Amino acid sequence: MDATDLDLARALLIANRDATLVAVRGDEIHVCHERGVKPLLKMIKEGRSLRGFAVADKVVGKAPALLYAVLGPEAVFSPVMSWTGRAVLLASGIATSYDTLVRHIQNRAKTGQCPMDSSVTNVWEPYEAVGVLMDRAQQMALGV
Repeated sequence: MDATDLDLARALLIANRDATLVAVRGDEIHVCHERGVKPLLKMIKEGRSLRGFAVADKVVGKAPALLYAVLGPEAVFSPVMSWTGRAVLLASGIATSYDTLVRHIQNRAKTGQCPMDSSVTNVWEPYEAVGVLMDRAQQMALGV
């Protein structure tokens, strides 16, 4: 991965207000517009990988970090990253950068913790997390 890949991913995420995730590897660029962990779960379900990619993601808590541990990008940037999300990425050998580090990611209503993160509170094994998060996504009717 070239450092410019992460710079480009970050710039594209910031420039494209509708983008939720941007992955860059050289000339290959993927932009996702679906919110939350949905695009990551879809990639895993489809057997795709992010090896060699630099990723910029709007929000990274523990749940997406565990999914990134499976998908294997070289680096992940997020404007907002949780402490546990950062810890999971670093433990997986994924370089991290962020604008703001927070205790936990809030749900969309800002009334508590993100439901995906709360579903993996006691899960630290990435492949176990995939099953837990797939089940949670089905319960929430996310259409993964």
